[in-house]
Amino acid sequence: MATMSEIEFSTPPTLPQPNGYSHVASVGAGRRLVWTSGQVPIAADGTVAPAGDWEAQTRQVMHNVGAALAAAGATWRDVFKLTFYVVDTSALATVRAVRDEFIDVERPPTSSLVQVAGLFRPDLLIEVEAVAAVA
Repeated sequence: MATMSEIEFSTPPTLPQPNGYSHVASVGAGRRLVWTSGQVPIAADGTVAPAGDWEAQTRQVMHNVGAALAAAGATWRDVFKLTFYVVDTSALATVRAVRDEFIDVERPPTSSLVQVAGLFRPDLLIEVEAVAAVA
C-alpha cells in the first residue's frame, strides 16, 4: 500500500509482463489529483504536427500533456495513469519510444491504449490524457 505521500507502482506476478507500463498504481493520502483533457498534436499557436508523422505527432502531444500538467503544478513524475487514443496500431514502437522520453521508465505509469476510428480531425493520429497525483 502507498504511504501518506507517494505513488506506488506495481506489476503483480499474477498478470503478464507489461511493455513499458505498470499494471497497478496506488496513490497515498494527502495528494491532489489532476486530470488533463485529451491532448492532440496541435501547438499553442495552432500549428498541427505533420500529417502522417507518428513521431512528430506523438512528441507534440506529449509536450502538450506536459504543459497541461505544469499548469496545474504537476510534473511527469506525478503521472500515474496515461490513456492513449490512436487511429491505428502500426506505429506503437514509435509511440512508446517517444513516450519513454517523457515518463520515468523506472516507474512507468499505468496505461491504456485504445484504437479509435478517428479523432476530431482526419489528419490527427493520436490523443493522450493523463492523471497525476501532486503531493
